[in-house]
Amino acid sequence: MTVNPYFSLFDVMQKYKQSIIAKASRLSVKRTLAKLTVGIALVLLPSACQTQNSSGGVKIGTLLPITGDLSQFGSAMQDSASLLVKTVNSCNGVLGKPVQLISEDDQTQPAAGAAAMTKLAEVNRVAGVVGAAGSAVSSAAIDIAVRNQVVQISPSSTSPIFSERAKKGDFKGFWFRTAPPDTFQGEALAKLAKARNFQSVAVMAINNDYGKGLAQSFITAFEALGGKVVNRDKPVLYPPTASTFESEVGAAFGGSPDAVLLVGYPETGSLILKAAYQQGLLGKKTQVILTEGMKDAKVPQLIGKNTAGQYIAAGVIGTAPNTRGPALAAFLDRYKSAFNREPGVFDANTWDATALLLLAAEAAKSPSGSAIKDKIREVANPPGQQVTDVCQALSLIREGKEIDYQGASSNADINAQGDVTGSYDVWTIDSTGSIKVLNTIAVSGS
Repeated sequence: MTVNPYFSLFDVMQKYKQSIIAKASRLSVKRTLAKLTVGIALVLLPSACQTQNSSGGVKIGTLLPITGDLSQFGSAMQDSASLLVKTVNSCNGVLGKPVQLISEDDQTQPAAGAAAMTKLAEVNRVAGVVGAAGSAVSSAAIDIAVRNQVVQISPSSTSPIFSERAKKGDFKGFWFRTAPPDTFQGEALAKLAKARNFQSVAVMAINNDYGKGLAQSFITAFEALGGKVVNRDKPVLYPPTASTFESEVGAAFGGSPDAVLLVGYPETGSLILKAAYQQGLLGKKTQVILTEGMKDAKVPQLIGKNTAGQYIAAGVIGTAPNTRGPALAAFLDRYKSAFNREPGVFDANTWDATALLLLAAEAAKSPSGSAIKDKIREVANPPGQQVTDVCQALSLIREGKEIDYQGASSNADINAQGDVTGSYDVWTIDSTGSIKVLNTIAVSGS
């Protein structure tokens, strides 16, 4: 049985009050009870008004998809965040103390992500959270973060809705991301389709913030370039939890458009392409265009090979944010040395997101989220000494110097809405089942 400390203190106060009433005048009772009330308030204050981290060290969390549809990305992203924290702790940590990292699995599910953010913010009392990966999960978590004055910085949530809400002031400056929004990728996809001379495109997208936002962004951009989206008024939207897609595939490929844009994630996206192959729709007139959500080395294996032993996915094309920032080479060396593998598509973005949180904490001289959020853009943007190494950056801040952090994924310049800008790689899957970058498309972000 658990004893309630508040109940016990109340009992003591009542008994003490009765004793005083029996022995003293009314004036002395009032004075004594006032003193007693103050004493009890002081006892209760640490638990009722606990700060985010009273120990003085910086405590941050990760909210990433270790399981679920984005698990192919989440574990590697978690490794990037952990490696950054380990690197920072090897050079005296932040504010003179080791950084604490608490990790939660969002399961690629909004409800699970919201519950995990609540735990990180209200139980663990973190100052900042790296995540989520999927836009739908970030949407479910961000209001919880803002309410608790926790900085949320996503390495890969790209829905345009965050830019729109930030402009309205919904996030009060607590939202950032190190991957550019899909308004930029929609433009890149439209330019790719135009360059390939595709006149008609059908859109098929996962039915969440990411899928709907990117689909609409592409439709607007492609039509502005003179293209036709054959199902513009009713894009094919498929449930994130679905496991069969025969009817959706038939609807998207029906009428043989020049291309089908598939906005999806590896698990469900692979099932969709496998279903399209089984219906005899791949490798013919209609080209498949993918987004960064499908740029994963495991996708060709997930889709499989045909009877001739050839990869079914060979020949698809796609776009993904260009993650070749000034610090990329050093990050690649450090990552491969630690994990003996190549990093994934959003690992550099995760490294940068974690770095910006901790550099801002050092610059703020505070472990609180409210202080950290005011320093994110200061350490990310000019003016200041350009620096790529996180330990060197921390050292410069301790010396009282301004810095302009140059990241592994980009130069990490962040605008007033918390967005980074960037260019996009055009990629394909070749006959060996490997992902290859063909060229780069610059975007205006307008």
